[in-house]
Amino acid sequence: MFRFVTAGESHGQALVAVMEGVPAGVPLSIDDINREMARRQKGYGRGGRMKLETDAVEILSGVRHGATLGYPIALLIRNRDWDNWRQRMAISAVQPPSEPITIPRPGHADLAGALKYGHADLRNVIERASARETAARVAAGAVAKSLLGQFGIRMVGHVVQIGPVLAQDRPNDLSELYERTEASSVRCADAAAEASMVAYIDAAKQAGDSVGGVFEVLAEGVPPGLGSYSQWDRRLDGMLAGALMSIQAIKGVEVGLGFAVAGAPGSKVHDEIVRAEGRYAHRTNNAGGIEGGVSNGERIVVRAAMKPIPTLVNPLRSVDMATGQEVQSRFERSDVCAVPAAAVVGEAMVALVLAQALTGKFGGDSLEEMQRNWQGYMGSLSER
Repeated sequence: MFRFVTAGESHGQALVAVMEGVPAGVPLSIDDINREMARRQKGYGRGGRMKLETDAVEILSGVRHGATLGYPIALLIRNRDWDNWRQRMAISAVQPPSEPITIPRPGHADLAGALKYGHADLRNVIERASARETAARVAAGAVAKSLLGQFGIRMVGHVVQIGPVLAQDRPNDLSELYERTEASSVRCADAAAEASMVAYIDAAKQAGDSVGGVFEVLAEGVPPGLGSYSQWDRRLDGMLAGALMSIQAIKGVEVGLGFAVAGAPGSKVHDEIVRAEGRYAHRTNNAGGIEGGVSNGERIVVRAAMKPIPTLVNPLRSVDMATGQEVQSRFERSDVCAVPAAAVVGEAMVALVLAQALTGKFGGDSLEEMQRNWQGYMGSLSER
C-alpha cells in the first residue's frame, strides 16, 4: 500500500515524512526534491518565516545510488528557526516554564484543538496545526512525482483567483502554463490578473488584513481506470477531494465544472464520447477527467478554495481561556496571502493520490514490474 505520514512541529527541530509503498528502482534526485521545496517558499504575500527558512531535504533511508529500494523512505527537513525556540519547544521540562498562550485566534485550530486534547497552552496546538507541516508534504509529493513521471504523468498547480480577482487568460498547453506560472510572483499565468492580485494583496497588508483565493491543479497522462466505483473510499474524485481539503485553510474543492453543474442542464454538463486514434475520448472535459470515481483518460482538473489566513495584524475578538474574559485576539508572525504556496502543496497532494491509485492499479514491488503491468494494460485498451 502506498501511503505517507508526517511528523514534527513548526518551530521544533525538524519535519519528517515517511513514505511506504514506493516501488524499487524509481530514479530519485535530492535536487529534484529541493527544487519542489523552493517552489513552495515563493509567492507574493508570504511572511517573514520564508526569509528564515531555506528548506533542504535529507534522505535518511529507502534510497541508494539515486534510486528507491522499495523500503520505507524517510525524509528530514530541519527547521533553521529551531535555534531561537530551543527553550520554548524543548523536549524535556524547563524552568522557568514557558508562558502559556491562552487566547485562541478566530479561524485557527487553536480553540478546537485545545478542547479536543485538553491543552492549557495553545502553543501545543499551534505548532502542529501550522501550515509549516506542508513542507513535509511537498517533499513526499516530489517522490510521488518521480514515480508518476516514469509513466508520463505530469501536473501543474496554478492560481486562478486571489480575493475577487479572477484569472482569464491562461494557455491550454501544460508546458506553457508551467513556464508562465513559474515566472509569476503569485503563480498566475494571466499577467494582467497578476498585477491586480498583487495590488489587492498590498491593500490587504496595508489594512492589516489577509486574503484567500482559488488554485487549480491539472494532471495529464493519467490513464483510464485509476480509482474505483466499488467502494466509497476508493473513488478517485473522493480521494482527491479529501487530500486537497486536508491542506490547512482549504474550505472547498471542485472537480471539473464543480458547483457549476448545479445550474446547468444535463445536455450542457455530460461529455459526449467519441472514438479517435484508436481510443475512446470525450468531446469536452466537464467531468474533470473522472467519471463514477474512475479516471477516464482525460486531463484531471481539480480546484481548491483557500480562506484568508486567520492571523491578523488587526485582530478579531476572542476569549482568554485562562480567565474567561472577552479580549482581542493576538498576532503571531504570518502571511498576508499563501495561495501561491498552497498551489504547490496542492500539486503534491494530487501527486500523492495519483501515485497511490497508480500503485493500486498496476502493483509490483519494482518499477520494472509496474511498467510491465502498465504496458500490458495500455496495450489492451487499444483492442477494446
